Amino acid sequence: MRLLKVDSISEARKKLLDAASAKVLKTEKVHFAKAMGRILAEDIESEENIPGFRRSTVDGYAVRAADTGGVTESIPVFLDIIEAVEMGKAPTKEVGPGQATYVPTGGMVPEGADAMVMVEYCEAFDETSIAVYEPVSPGRNVVSIGEDIPEGRTFLCKGQYIRPQEAGVLSSAGVFEPSVYAPWKVTIISTGDELIGADEIPAEGQIRDINTYSLSAAAAKMGFEVIDTKVLRDNEALIEEAVKNAMEVSDLVVVSGGSSKGEKDHTAAVMDRLGEPGVFTHGIALKPGKPTILGYDKVSETIMIGLPGHPAAALMVFELMIGWLYRTLTGQKEPIAVAAEITENIAAAGGRATCQLVELIEDETCIGGYKAVPVFGKSGMMTTLTRADGYVMIDTNAEGLKEGGRVKVVLF
Repeated sequence: MRLLKVDSISEARKKLLDAASAKVLKTEKVHFAKAMGRILAEDIESEENIPGFRRSTVDGYAVRAADTGGVTESIPVFLDIIEAVEMGKAPTKEVGPGQATYVPTGGMVPEGADAMVMVEYCEAFDETSIAVYEPVSPGRNVVSIGEDIPEGRTFLCKGQYIRPQEAGVLSSAGVFEPSVYAPWKVTIISTGDELIGADEIPAEGQIRDINTYSLSAAAAKMGFEVIDTKVLRDNEALIEEAVKNAMEVSDLVVVSGGSSKGEKDHTAAVMDRLGEPGVFTHGIALKPGKPTILGYDKVSETIMIGLPGHPAAALMVFELMIGWLYRTLTGQKEPIAVAAEITENIAAAGGRATCQLVELIEDETCIGGYKAVPVFGKSGMMTTLTRADGYVMIDTNAEGLKEGGRVKVVLF
């Protein structure tokens, strides 16, 4: 086993990325309506102009802008109505000088017209003409051909997280089956002699399993497919069998607990035996999360991670390592961070980066419009995460945070 030293976060990430870069990221075609929450695996280029005709953005009259020059509420211009366009149909007449065509919102603007006047600024003069009380400039209230998406332009990029708005754009462009990344298959194994099921009554010295459920939820949030979960005693043979079986069907094997160097901490030895090259990081200069294990197996293309048994630390390391890795490999954006003002002094961890949970409170007098209130909790207290809106990362060599100072809060 190659356990040379504790890695910094950046060193551990580089090793993880170097190892996982050889992994083939599978893709699949899905209907855009079922692609919500998936990640695009290709750039999407429009094969047509969108819109394909000039569209009105208002309910009103298509006119020549020059005919409305200088009009006011007291001095309108009178125009002849030559046609009323129906939705989904093309106009049949070209608008000439002194003429107008009624066009509903979203309707096709006829040739000859270069602007739309809202109906609110028009008044019927007789059965065939209107008075216009507002001047308009060329292009006013009109969407030009290809103004939204010109033909040949890339309008969605690889790595884009598909939200309702992206689904709508795909529909408008006629892209019915975009290529997306297939979700990683994940096995989560929780270890500990003290663990029992969430539906059981704990005896003295026992606790209900947390990590299986919280890590499964975190994996699902990242778009992964959790194919199996296990809760095992601290038995090296049992853990090795479970990890070996998981490597045959999983892209990612997660083991929580047993990652330190105690008498019953078997995770690193198991992963190193089963993988090639095996374990490349055992220990990260991070608080919380120091006893993190990272490994990889080239044959099965399986990423392996051993997480602390501390539930909050396990979730944070899972996000900082696996969340970061998946976003990097698939070209996604990093989570949004906001500026805030820290409300009290926070000491550094002495040679380790510190991930400090914070709650955000709106306050216009503070930096960025927010107070960042530290959320503290002793080891194993899961409720600290439920009270936090995000976290602040204190660098390894920093002296700490000073009350009133500017911090960058990464949002959950």
